[in-house]
Amino acid sequence: MSVRKLKPITPAQRFRVVNGFDAITTDKPEKSLLAPLKKSGGRNSQGKMTMRYIGGGHKKRYRIVDFKRNKFDVEATVDSIQYDPNRTAFIALLVYADGEKRYIVAPNGLQVGQTVISGSNVAPEVGNAMPLSEIPLGTIISCIELRPGQGAVMARSAGTFAQLMARDGKYATIKLPSGEIRMVLTACVATIGAVSNSDHQLIVSGKAGRSRWLGRRPRTRPVVMNPVDHPMGGGEGRASGGHPRSRNGVPAKGYRTRSKTKATNKYIVERRKK
Repeated sequence: MSVRKLKPITPAQRFRVVNGFDAITTDKPEKSLLAPLKKSGGRNSQGKMTMRYIGGGHKKRYRIVDFKRNKFDVEATVDSIQYDPNRTAFIALLVYADGEKRYIVAPNGLQVGQTVISGSNVAPEVGNAMPLSEIPLGTIISCIELRPGQGAVMARSAGTFAQLMARDGKYATIKLPSGEIRMVLTACVATIGAVSNSDHQLIVSGKAGRSRWLGRRPRTRPVVMNPVDHPMGGGEGRASGGHPRSRNGVPAKGYRTRSKTKATNKYIVERRKK
């Protein structure tokens, strides 16, 4: 993994840092695993804007990614590592022994030609998927299920990973990327290794236009709004804006919004760090 700093031949390129894409092996996606992706522009079925700051962006096609890894005990060979415009991580194209092809979120260090497998009695090697009951303690994992058979929902973005801390009965204790320590059923499946493209955090877009290409419209700061639009709006001149809070008046810094009566609170051993 590497990043490239460009020569400042234009104002936008002066600060731009781009991904080296060393891990990418092909620019042609697998046609059978592509699906159309419709843009909403932040509008609902009535055409009313329900999400601000969304619109435009380059046309994309969705890559159907296998988050469940439920093709057990069948070996697969890594055919290629590819870029996915719908996520920060890279994806890997697997070709199974029976000829089926599937995309998975590529873990760091996965190489073309490598063999991966998912199941109970498999080796805890990078790219393999296995239940938490089988993974050795202290292992770095990613793409973790929250409920058995649900498919991976935690630690899926570029460079993220969790760590398996302990096991007690039917629950495993996992330290998540946010710092939260949480109990998850040992029947849930996770992938060995951290997620690829860890250099994503070093990338600098360089210009506003690149955000527009990604479908993000300009965001209006609350301080410059009118009082009717935001609690932090209004005031003579450049008013500081008062206490930082959301449009609905919910405090923004340090205020806990998680319900104290939520049923899943009992699974959280330690809250995430502030």
